[in-house]
Amino acid sequence: MGVDYYNVLKVNRNASEDDLRRAYRRLAMIWHPDKNPRNNHDAEAKFKQISEAYDVLSDPQKRQIYDLYGEEALKSGQVPTPPASTRGGPHHHGHHPNPSFRFDPRDADDIYEEFFGQDGSGTGAGGGGGGGGGRSRAYKDGFFRTSNGDYGSQAPRKATPVENLLPCSLEELYKGAKKKMKISRTISESYGSIKIRTVEEILSIDIKPGWKKGTKITFPEKGNQEPGVIPADLIFVVDEKPHLVFKRDGNDLLVDKEITLLEALTGKALELKTLDGRNLEIQLTDIIKPGDEMVVPNEGMPISKEPRKKGNLRIKFDVKYPSRLTSEQKSDLKRVLGGSP
Repeated sequence: MGVDYYNVLKVNRNASEDDLRRAYRRLAMIWHPDKNPRNNHDAEAKFKQISEAYDVLSDPQKRQIYDLYGEEALKSGQVPTPPASTRGGPHHHGHHPNPSFRFDPRDADDIYEEFFGQDGSGTGAGGGGGGGGGRSRAYKDGFFRTSNGDYGSQAPRKATPVENLLPCSLEELYKGAKKKMKISRTISESYGSIKIRTVEEILSIDIKPGWKKGTKITFPEKGNQEPGVIPADLIFVVDEKPHLVFKRDGNDLLVDKEITLLEALTGKALELKTLDGRNLEIQLTDIIKPGDEMVVPNEGMPISKEPRKKGNLRIKFDVKYPSRLTSEQKSDLKRVLGGSP
């Protein structure tokens, strides 16, 4: 019999005209070449086969010949000779039901236009088995007409982007890092029929020094794939983990330090371990008042767009006062600070 048109449209042999229209509409939306840009060749072949199946089964004359003799006889016009034992019997089909019939397939684009309109929007009449040859064709070679009469590509729908947080330590955002993310996604394959399978992939992300919270890393079309839909972009959004010592303010690093009243008055060598592991020594020589802030240039976060530059390190001081003083200590302070004994 050749091609099984009923199986192509996924309908039974008693399918009504409405059944055929529903089947064609559903399959054409899935297999139209414009909706399958990544698998255009296979989609085009499948789309033409679906259109041919609908053309034959929706036309009563074509369907009768196909049901009796199959695809080859329908297209060639040659009716097979029945076996000798059945000749002259009550079901003899040795003669063509319509000797003048010639198979004239309708154009796949004309059928599509009947269902979906000239703009492909689905406003067409829903089409039966008529010839449709007199209609002006909007679709041609994967393109639709624009208002100026030229052909313009109709982009297939793309799935909404999928965002995931990418937690990063302050050290990673300071020095840079490489992260590997394991993802699992579904893809659809079309080799005669649609098959959905799950694949796993490892995505590599290079964290650049100086990246900030909210930085987005996009992997185009790495989301789940559905028939007729371009896969979503997969987006990772940098999120900054809290740090025990430092806080970030733009390109600056902030740190709170508590010093004693004695250190505030007499000075101190302050030691800090930087985010890249260096020991930074800062000399306090001026008198420090509560709430004072010291700025250490070029010891903040790297500036991602200017790799050789960094922000500032800002140290905010809290002065710890003694809870009590002896009489002798008070006397000494008065003497040193210029008060009366």
